[in-house]
Amino acid sequence: MARKLKSDKVLFTATLLLVCASVVMVYSASAVVAMERYHNPYLWLFKQATWALLGIALVPVMMRIDYRTYRQPAVIWAALAFVAAGLLLVLFGREINGAKRWIGILGLGGQPSELAKLATVFFIAALLERRMDRIDDVGYALLPIGIVVGLLVGLILLQPDLGTAVTVLLIAGAMVFAAGINYRYIAGLLLVSLPALYIVMMSADYRRRRVMSFLNPWDDPLGNGFQIIQSLIAVGTGGVFGRGLMAGVQKLFYLPEPHTDFIYAVIAEELGLAGATVILACFGVIAWRGLRTAMRAPDRFGAFLAIGLTTMVSAQAFVNISVVLGLLPTKGIPLPFVSYGGSSLLINLLAMGILLNVSQHASTPHVITTALEPGIADAS
Repeated sequence: MARKLKSDKVLFTATLLLVCASVVMVYSASAVVAMERYHNPYLWLFKQATWALLGIALVPVMMRIDYRTYRQPAVIWAALAFVAAGLLLVLFGREINGAKRWIGILGLGGQPSELAKLATVFFIAALLERRMDRIDDVGYALLPIGIVVGLLVGLILLQPDLGTAVTVLLIAGAMVFAAGINYRYIAGLLLVSLPALYIVMMSADYRRRRVMSFLNPWDDPLGNGFQIIQSLIAVGTGGVFGRGLMAGVQKLFYLPEPHTDFIYAVIAEELGLAGATVILACFGVIAWRGLRTAMRAPDRFGAFLAIGLTTMVSAQAFVNISVVLGLLPTKGIPLPFVSYGGSSLLINLLAMGILLNVSQHASTPHVITTALEPGIADAS
């Protein structure tokens, strides 16, 4: 009798809690601003709830699609071609807040750069499945990854969207690291990337201002340092249990766009350390169960797929929360599942659906200790 497939209920519960928190906190953070600007306090609530319902409805669908489908060359190259076309198309679109990132879909905005994360995971997982035994062979394994990732990152930077570009690089780095790349390559890559990162950061005036405001926001408390100062005030005044839901002050035109990148500050102010810790714990659970799924995956592709998808969510959460707490310069990376943003929410939910499918095929620890060991037979 075939083994009955069971999904990771802990992973699903943590994801669902974050989505529920998103709908509540997006309304709490945006109602007053939406009323002032558009005379509709429910504007962003309705949009976020629509995307949340769509994403939740698609999760069971993704859970039923065998994850091995995504290693088919036709699927991978079609995804990469679609993403590249979308990234080129947005460059000719309407500019919003100094960037060209969105494509209109039935009245709702979508970002092709979000889909680029999934396409990157599919491509690298499929390539490493076949070539990880020669991961230190630059021309054979690393060069194809570098070309594809470099192309996607370059197109994303043209929008410009440094935050998503950094996320794509983090995903690629984590997957290659898991494949067992030699540490000298890592050291060399870091030495090369630091000057490149410096050039990218200093090439745009707004990025230079972000770095300087991060180093000392009090040098310009009413200008470049205003956002991070207001974020720290929100976090600091929340105390242990917060001011209470809907009772936050910093969201009232002090903290710019509180329902997007800085929604964690609103959570900390209104729900306090307790609420912020629950959100952080949910991301910790996703990271734990995602890596657990990778270690128990029945083949290399499943393992790398799980690592890439887990990194995709965890890295964004780490960067976003670090920015809110003043530990990193402002990057414009949303908090997965929680920040307002339909395409980000939808793509992350699709990623969790795929990860849950991998978990259905996971073996017990004593059967497979790690799916990344060279020579392991792929499941058919």
